Amino acid sequence: MGISARMPCWAFVILYLNSIDLASSDTSADELVTVPKTETLVPSDSEGSSCGCHSLKREGGVLSLEGETVPLSEEAAVKYSKRANDERENDQEPKQDVNGIDEMVLIPAGEFLMGTNNPGIPQDGEGPQRRVHLKQFFMDVHEVSNQDFQTFVNATGYVTEAEKFGDSFVFEGLLSEPVKSQITQAVAAAPWWLPVRGANWRHPEGPDSSIEDSPLLSRMDHPVLHVSWSDATAYCTWAGKRLPTEAEWEYACRGGLKDRLYPWGNKLYPKGQHYANLWQGEFPSHNTGEDGYIRTSPVMSFPANGYGLYDMVGNAWEWTSDWWTVHHTTDELHNPKGPATGQDRVKKGGSYMCHKSYCYRYRCAARSQNTPDSSSSNLGFRCVSQKRL
Repeated sequence: MGISARMPCWAFVILYLNSIDLASSDTSADELVTVPKTETLVPSDSEGSSCGCHSLKREGGVLSLEGETVPLSEEAAVKYSKRANDERENDQEPKQDVNGIDEMVLIPAGEFLMGTNNPGIPQDGEGPQRRVHLKQFFMDVHEVSNQDFQTFVNATGYVTEAEKFGDSFVFEGLLSEPVKSQITQAVAAAPWWLPVRGANWRHPEGPDSSIEDSPLLSRMDHPVLHVSWSDATAYCTWAGKRLPTEAEWEYACRGGLKDRLYPWGNKLYPKGQHYANLWQGEFPSHNTGEDGYIRTSPVMSFPANGYGLYDMVGNAWEWTSDWWTVHHTTDELHNPKGPATGQDRVKKGGSYMCHKSYCYRYRCAARSQNTPDSSSSNLGFRCVSQKRL
């Protein structure tokens, strides 16, 4: 799978037509630039730590764009060793409640070191490291799936914000040519992100895609996407749950390990095996799919961490309940909930689009943010509760 990284014509930055107000926009006039047709659209060194996911704000600037893509390849490589597959298949399947929602697992009370003193992306406020104490809680074993979300929608008639706005952000490399040919805008900070009319949780890549294309291509067991923070909160409330705090999420991500990069340790590919759905190859032009997937994977496709949680990094970003800040106290904290107010909400875990050269955020300490009404083709969530539901 690949996309053309060069523009065949001059591309001019314009405003996102649905809800732009220059007086209140986060994008200043100085940030609106023209891009020559010979310029390769990749970030400068100062921007090289971002895939642009945090720029997907409905009030942000967008870029007029034309281009071509290479057809997607659906061929999947071996995900990990046979032993790892066998171990996962032998695990006891989680039970389901009356709503068809998978069982939660207990995350025991304890303390841990939150954040890091060796940040991969300092400007994200990954540090300083601080000691945090948490009460026990229960967490969904995997990200909320399309099947789970459909059960919620069928029971309540809920309409997501992407459906109300009529559009959502989609990675260019996943779009069909007919859909892409009708788009003249892109996110200025990350031109591989396009606002797509008709993109929502039912249609992840726009109106000609579906989570229920056919029994063989069904994505009902994939994480639900294109859900805003408000959508995620509505689902959790219906289920009698809530979104995790950032501290709870990070504690759960670490799976009982102390001061490690990933849920399973410090090596990204232990013994050559893939433990998360991430980007392989050159971002944003070519994803080799060495881990088996070029977009989301079914939940529980990779080994669980020490607490029995799947896909804590990779696959889809996950909303938390916290407001965003990059300033943290070094004081010892008990059950912190983040700032009382803010403009953006914290998301954790990275996604299938994360690659070290652009978005080294598939670490437990990594973090990013979006406005609560934001939605995209790599953003989902999971829930927690103080009791098993």
